[in-house]
Amino acid sequence: MIIRRFISTSILRAAISFVALSASVPAQAQKFFSFQKDSIPMFRGFAVSFDLVGAGMMAFSDCGQYEGALRINLHDEWFPIIEAGLGRSNHDDDVTHIHYSTSAPYFKIGVDKNLLKDKHGVNRLYGGLRYAFTSYKVDISRADFPDPVWLWNTGYGVKDAQCNQHWLEAVIGVDAKIFGPLHLGWSLRYKRRIAHKEGDFGNTWYVPGYGNFGDTRLGGTFNVIIDI
Repeated sequence: MIIRRFISTSILRAAISFVALSASVPAQAQKFFSFQKDSIPMFRGFAVSFDLVGAGMMAFSDCGQYEGALRINLHDEWFPIIEAGLGRSNHDDDVTHIHYSTSAPYFKIGVDKNLLKDKHGVNRLYGGLRYAFTSYKVDISRADFPDPVWLWNTGYGVKDAQCNQHWLEAVIGVDAKIFGPLHLGWSLRYKRRIAHKEGDFGNTWYVPGYGNFGDTRLGGTFNVIIDI
């Protein structure tokens, strides 16, 4: 309840600040948020994409994610986007011998802007923002080991601990046309956690879609993109 109230208050404050800022920004800033005037129609189709970085992490490490996206093209300038994925982890700590596992979906919504002067070119340079959320359960366990005092076997375990996290992402990326509808692109992302709920056991080792625990982190994607 406290987290929901915090998020609602933050969203309300952000909306009020945005309205106040929109009323006071100079003409040059307002031009940035407008569409370039020409004969090109507003709706230019949409694209679907799949991230290869997260899939590679899933295949070759103990954590990763499968992530896809749907991006709408508005006048080759603004690109509302929805990203969704499945994050998983199956990790054994070599020092503490604690096993950590989770598997859960995550969701992101945001918008990108084409920063190039030639908006209708085949290649694009993006800048954008995302709001992201995941709700996940974690299992933490340690195999039985002899108690140093009483000498009997003892262990440790947490099953299906309910957690969630909200975060923001600042995005810079490139989209290059290969041939026909096929594009390849990459993005660099700065992630900032804004709200989270975890159990009494402390920080979870991996958060689906976000990565290893912490308030901030860098990430990236390499996408195969198909225009439709």
